[in-house]
Amino acid sequence: MQPLPEHGSCFVCGQQNPRGMGVSWYAREDGSIFTEIILTNAQQGPPGLVHGGASAALLDEAMGAAVWRAGFRAAAVNLNTTFIKPVPLEVKVQVAGVFIEKKGKQIFAQGEIRLPDGTVAVKGKGVYVEAPHLFNELTSQFKVWRS
Repeated sequence: MQPLPEHGSCFVCGQQNPRGMGVSWYAREDGSIFTEIILTNAQQGPPGLVHGGASAALLDEAMGAAVWRAGFRAAAVNLNTTFIKPVPLEVKVQVAGVFIEKKGKQIFAQGEIRLPDGTVAVKGKGVYVEAPHLFNELTSQFKVWRS
């Protein structure tokens, strides 16, 4: 697995954001994006459980990173999150995202959060569109995203 660069002050993967999740992402040889993370009280929703918005943010970032890794400078236009099981706080979960395909202007990705026993707790599907104008400053910084 190859580590991906962090994004400065990004809420999910920016090491410079004191309120962020501080996720470190890794690219697998198959192009999928992966991390393991222990979510804390900072991401709490119901007592003892991860907030659904935190789960959705993780999936958006995983899927978006997979889309970037596939070579597209894109932004999400539609995210669907399916909550199957609650995600408990203070346990190591696995988060993965994968680029699926590009059809016309739409770019499709999928993601999931797995509990320690391998059970899928949250699934996501995302539709992205190319928007390089939003990322002009970042594009030169993140040439390592695609190799």
